Amino acid sequence: MANNKNLSRREFMKLGGLTMAGFGFNVWDRGIGQSVHRDESPEGDHRMARVAHLVPINVRAQPNLNSALVGTLKEDSVVPWLREVIGYHPHQICQRWVETTLGYVWSPFFQPVYNKPNQPVVALKETSLGQGMWVEVTVPYVDMRLENPQPFAPSTKHRIETGQYPRLYYSQVVWVDQINVDSEGQTWYRINERYSYGDVFWGPAEAFRLIEEDEVTPIALGVENKRVDVNLARQSLSCYENDREVYYCRVSTGAFGEDTETPPGNNSFIFRKMISMHMSGGTSGGGWDLPGVGYTSLFRQGGIAIHSTFWHNNFGERTSAGCVNVRPEDAKWIFRWSTPVVGYDPGDSTVTDFSGTNIRVLED
Repeated sequence: MANNKNLSRREFMKLGGLTMAGFGFNVWDRGIGQSVHRDESPEGDHRMARVAHLVPINVRAQPNLNSALVGTLKEDSVVPWLREVIGYHPHQICQRWVETTLGYVWSPFFQPVYNKPNQPVVALKETSLGQGMWVEVTVPYVDMRLENPQPFAPSTKHRIETGQYPRLYYSQVVWVDQINVDSEGQTWYRINERYSYGDVFWGPAEAFRLIEEDEVTPIALGVENKRVDVNLARQSLSCYENDREVYYCRVSTGAFGEDTETPPGNNSFIFRKMISMHMSGGTSGGGWDLPGVGYTSLFRQGGIAIHSTFWHNNFGERTSAGCVNVRPEDAKWIFRWSTPVVGYDPGDSTVTDFSGTNIRVLED
């Protein structure tokens, strides 16, 4: 259910010790984002490209690394994605480039996104975890307000210390456990991520789409002898039913290196699946911290999993820290098709008897 109390906007901001002058909200569709070329980002099924790279990326006159430089784009800039073409990038497997209204950009630097704002939900679901709902970000990005006085997660600390807002990106999946409508009629969702560092956020409701229960129901439930083959050499993933391939996608496995390569082997099984997971690891100086990673299927100890990816588009090339990165739509299909079965409530399942789907990581 929605909050029983409507707060003024100033009262709402002060819940976390922040004033309106000291903090801003940013939801893409309300036109107060910091991204460029907002006037060219219509709502609906118009694909756009978000810069998913920490340092500015180059825009070329042609889809060729040797072509003239016509500009640069900063992290989280959003531009129209006109089409994808084959070009030239030496020493890289990926030769795909994206044509934009500004020029051409090497495809791995862009996250494909859409701008699909939503009507706010007015009532939460009753679940075994209490009232709540799973939601997915459906705008290029959304800035949020931190409820707790001090940040806990490394990524949240970094953004606040560098004067940036905590931010979620297109396709991320998170848990909402409260709804508030302020005195100006704006609806806010409280983002309370499970298995996280403990940070709690408020974000504008328009940025999030309710995930319905039938979206995560299992598919091909009665089929036996399922398995998943991940081919390291080809950077591909295939799902099989009785040795018949039923699904195929490109992947990005662990980068070359002792600490990052995805370990090969034929005898792994999915032992835990979560609709959303907060992932982090590495050293404090060179690690990663990724909230809201959707449709995660863990199959080896140490956190090795097949999961959704929003921070790069380099599928077909070894990029990850050990996991099998796939597109959000691929992660969701694999999640629903494989075992163990996971329901909307609680959105998390663990088995210890090796009954989950067999994962084979092949070197060729």
